[in-house]
Amino acid sequence: MDFTEYFTQVFNDYTLRTITLGTAILGAISGMLGSFAVLRKQSLLGDAISHASLPGIALAFLLTGIKSTDVLLAGALISGLIGTYWIRGIVKNTHLKSDTALGLILSVFFGAGILLLTFIQKMPDANQAGLDTYLFGQAATLVESDVWLMSLVTGVSLFLVMLFWKEFKLNLFDADFAHSLGFNTKFLDLLISSLIVIAIVLGLQTVGVILMSAMLLAPAAAARQWTHKLGAMVILSGIFGALSGIVGTAFSASGDNLSTGPVIVLVAACFVLLSFIFAPGRGLLFRELRYRKNRNDLEMNKTLAFMYNIAKGHENISHPHSVRILNNFRGYTRKSLKKLIDKEYIRVYNNMWSLTDKGFRQAVNMYNQSEDSYE
Repeated sequence: MDFTEYFTQVFNDYTLRTITLGTAILGAISGMLGSFAVLRKQSLLGDAISHASLPGIALAFLLTGIKSTDVLLAGALISGLIGTYWIRGIVKNTHLKSDTALGLILSVFFGAGILLLTFIQKMPDANQAGLDTYLFGQAATLVESDVWLMSLVTGVSLFLVMLFWKEFKLNLFDADFAHSLGFNTKFLDLLISSLIVIAIVLGLQTVGVILMSAMLLAPAAAARQWTHKLGAMVILSGIFGALSGIVGTAFSASGDNLSTGPVIVLVAACFVLLSFIFAPGRGLLFRELRYRKNRNDLEMNKTLAFMYNIAKGHENISHPHSVRILNNFRGYTRKSLKKLIDKEYIRVYNNMWSLTDKGFRQAVNMYNQSEDSYE
């Protein structure tokens, strides 16, 4: 199936439509909430919570004996919330930093989850098969009810983010000031962390425990390169996440036996790479262009400053003696000389160049500004 055929069938084929909508919604909610994790400098939070949810999936199956998606995700949600609470408790009650607490919870919970899955696989009941798909995800198992659940959770999450937008924003950038104004910063932290946990749990079935943190962080990291405003970053993160889901699903459906989750993550990584290179504000390409422009301007100003130092000692800046001294100067480049000509700071006649009145005044202004900055 090629891309044209895919986009033709996506409106008619139930499976393709369900998977595409599910991955788009998951990418959007993950990207938007991931913006808060990135700006809070808790990039490992998504990784820790997704890994912490694995033992919840295993325990939910052991306690109920069924593989219902709702039951397993409920177990993952409880386990993820417990992991989040333990992370906060470790940071609050010990001298360990948040990154240490995140790594500790990630390792312990994931190890416990793998141990439980190994135990389940050795059970004589054949009903346990398929739980390991939550490690890497299996988007093909999405059904319409899952998409409706994702839509409902996304709507509720957006409502809560909009309702507490000012509080979230203030707590994100200056928690001490927010606390001094009377806001319950602990509640705000717990609320945004809970929303992130819910978004991660929703993505376990599609992307899996291992890769879910990339869905949370990659769109936000890409959006961060394009803007300095929180609102714009949240919107861009949602767009990048949704596009990652749609394009990744299209690639997966167009290829042979390509897992949807990993392809979606790779597409999100491409958005990050393109943003790192081409973003106007922080992109490597524009940074290099600005560096070269500043270097050329510096060379031009250096040449103009030398001309000024020569010309200010002569009453006539176009006197042949001044012109001869200027033309013996070799501390310039062709680009800087051309810039000076284009700006009419110097004139060239018979391969000889001299300083103009406009260039002299510009050099005087440049020196005056330099002296004022030192004062």
